[in-house]
Amino acid sequence: MSSPLLGCIADDFTGATDLASMLVRSGMRTVQLIGVPAEDDSVPDADAIVVALKSRTSPAGEAVAESLAALAWLRRAGCRQFFQKYCSTFDSTEHGNIGPVADALVAALDCGFALACPAFPANGRSVYQGHLFVGATLLNQSGMELHPLTPMTDANLVRVLGRQTEGNVGLVPFATVDRGPGATRDAMTALKERGHRYAIVDAITDAHLATIGEAASAHALLTGGSGVALGLPENFRRVGLLPVREAAGALPEVTGAAAVIAGSCSRATLFQIGTAREHLPTLELDALATPDAPALVRQALDWANGKLGAAPVVIAGSANPERVAALQQKIGRAAAGELIETALADIAAGLVARGVRRMVVAGGETSGAVVTRLGVKRLRIGAEIDPGVPWTYAEGGAAPLLMALKSGNFGARDFFLKAFAV
Repeated sequence: MSSPLLGCIADDFTGATDLASMLVRSGMRTVQLIGVPAEDDSVPDADAIVVALKSRTSPAGEAVAESLAALAWLRRAGCRQFFQKYCSTFDSTEHGNIGPVADALVAALDCGFALACPAFPANGRSVYQGHLFVGATLLNQSGMELHPLTPMTDANLVRVLGRQTEGNVGLVPFATVDRGPGATRDAMTALKERGHRYAIVDAITDAHLATIGEAASAHALLTGGSGVALGLPENFRRVGLLPVREAAGALPEVTGAAAVIAGSCSRATLFQIGTAREHLPTLELDALATPDAPALVRQALDWANGKLGAAPVVIAGSANPERVAALQQKIGRAAAGELIETALADIAAGLVARGVRRMVVAGGETSGAVVTRLGVKRLRIGAEIDPGVPWTYAEGGAAPLLMALKSGNFGARDFFLKAFAV
């Protein structure tokens, strides 16, 4: 068994599968590990390993410590290049955690410089002149300014990252990237030589992402969304380290009942729930009226009795921003998040105990809670349902399980139907 080539650290579970699906699409066998592996955990037989943390909204010191522990394990596993994965909407607060974690990784690798590019054109995320767009809308006008945990009120990523790090942040603009890998590589080298620690790199097409990946072939560390990983597999293939693989995303067949667990409050997920409501049995939990996790779990599992089968049931703890704010005001911000996560995780466990073997989970925080509750340790990554959302085969839990962990912002309106071919 050869050593893995690429070691990745993701700040939430759906972001990890998003990145892993990009690597599988490009021919790298990829395994996602849940949390920092134990020192004596075996190294998966894979070309790429993605360590999924739940560090996006944790205290900065905790996020840094976990990320450094993951980096140390990946280095011992033999990885040659490293990737810090965060959301394509650059989800963070004024104080982190993207900047503090990147600073720590740059220092640990003694590389002095890293690029930063959250662009993912296939899902409508582009970076132009350092500004992040969601479709044709600036980030701070896209709905992300209302995010309950990481409100994004500035689309200028040079400024946003600059507020999170003591290092200088520069820009490699569209006109440079559009000239190809050589010009992009030279621009990043020039920024590093002038004392910049980071470069925000523009990208509006997949061709730009491939250019950036090739330009960064010699960089120890890259940071960004999953899109910028598009060009990395070919770098390894070009120097003879990665063979052509025809079935990098092959997964075991799993049959059983199907379910959707939705906790994200993003516009995309709310639209998906609305579409599902027209076609599938759908229960929308009201945590504001019933702020009691065990009661919500009983309600959901009682409702699901007699409805489980090949077509999915949908159980949602999602709500519009006004109801989220009202719940936070009623019981506190942290308690509100914990209530929803605990309830949905326990509902997922109850559904698995009742025979569910195929499950979609919507929302990064929700996915982390569900996977942890089910005892899943590893996910082998399969084919995509929509860009950035693959099916995975879960290992370590009580039963064989196919799971799709969906970022709240990802997927078409009919995603829940498409996932199960309804």
